[in-house]
Amino acid sequence: MSRRWWWSMVGALMLAPQAFAALDVGERAPNFAIPAAMGGKVFTFSLAESLAKGPVVLYFFPLAFSEGCSIEAKEFADASAQFQALGASVVGVSGDDIDTLSKFSTQVCQSKFPVGSDEKKSVIQSYDAVMKLRPEYANRISYVIAPDGRVAYNYVSLNPQRHVEKTLAALRDWASNRKK
Repeated sequence: MSRRWWWSMVGALMLAPQAFAALDVGERAPNFAIPAAMGGKVFTFSLAESLAKGPVVLYFFPLAFSEGCSIEAKEFADASAQFQALGASVVGVSGDDIDTLSKFSTQVCQSKFPVGSDEKKSVIQSYDAVMKLRPEYANRISYVIAPDGRVAYNYVSLNPQRHVEKTLAALRDWASNRKK
């Protein structure tokens, strides 16, 4: 093996997308309750309470106010009526502190959905959402969790612009399969 081949393989592995880690479809979603903010108001978000009302789109994001995370949050906010029409709620989770997320909830999320603070990364870890090369951050992973607490869909991509489209499609599929 040449050195050039070896270094090209190392480079390919380092640049490979972090798309391999996520809870499997059908797996039970870990329950949690964490500090969250919506419209600047801080409260405790409970997954169990949200699931009692319908499916939940849980998305993890690396860092509030970063370019990609702001794009993603704005897209979720803009699509909030579509999620509501499907009976679903949306919650974002990151390792940011609650004060930062309180501002993010109004300035970027447009007070349309809550964002939860997981500074200890316990929820992030339980959902296999730790960014592998930067473990201080959550990876960009979206889950659709059915009201029975099972993962109905997962999508992992650092590209912030496909998560809304993918989770809406997964919710539509889930809803149509339930009716059959």
